[in-house]
Amino acid sequence: MEKYLEPLSRTILFKDVPKEEIISLISNIPYSIKKFKKNDVIAIEGEDCNSLCIILDGNVEIHKPFPSGKVVTINFFEAGNVFGEALVFSSRHKYPATVIASTDCEIMYIDKNDIINLMKMHNQVLNNFVTVLSNRILMLNERITNLSYDSIRKKIANMILLEYSKQKNKYLILPFCRKKMAELLNIPRPSLSRELMKMKEEGIIDYHKNVLKILDMKLLEECLLK
Repeated sequence: MEKYLEPLSRTILFKDVPKEEIISLISNIPYSIKKFKKNDVIAIEGEDCNSLCIILDGNVEIHKPFPSGKVVTINFFEAGNVFGEALVFSSRHKYPATVIASTDCEIMYIDKNDIINLMKMHNQVLNNFVTVLSNRILMLNERITNLSYDSIRKKIANMILLEYSKQKNKYLILPFCRKKMAELLNIPRPSLSRELMKMKEEGIIDYHKNVLKILDMKLLEECLLK
């Protein structure tokens, strides 16, 4: 348990919970830990989800495959994040998409009833769990809003403004590569690159790799109105 204390203390579920209390909490419930190699399938769409999953190390991606063979990356999570938190308490508790290890990773599994016991034992864990659910709802709303935009430029501008609202800085560190950005926006990567270049030439933004600078906030906001 000691070797997992540091990564657990960085997870959303145990935010603001003292380390000694985390040890006590985890020691009083059953759990399992599984290791996955890069590109391993962690869960397949349609499988039962009976546990909350805590990413102790590594990254995972949520993929939605379509009959045409196209695969869309719905989301990605880093160490410290959780997934399955809403599914495990739903009446269907089926994975709506496939979960893939995008790097070597370790995941802790805690069953539904044991999550309930954790929340009973510590109010901060309960508060953190509700926060996770609330953040997922906000994230889904952001994705729905983005899908409603009818042009590539509007999708890009919306994503940049969302990141600005989170980072509170005109210098943005994008948490994804260009390929992942295109998948999340559901647009072809070449189209994304072309539009980013146009926005750079027009003096709206500048960028290098995953660092992006907002040059003209007014022009960026106006992109959503055209």
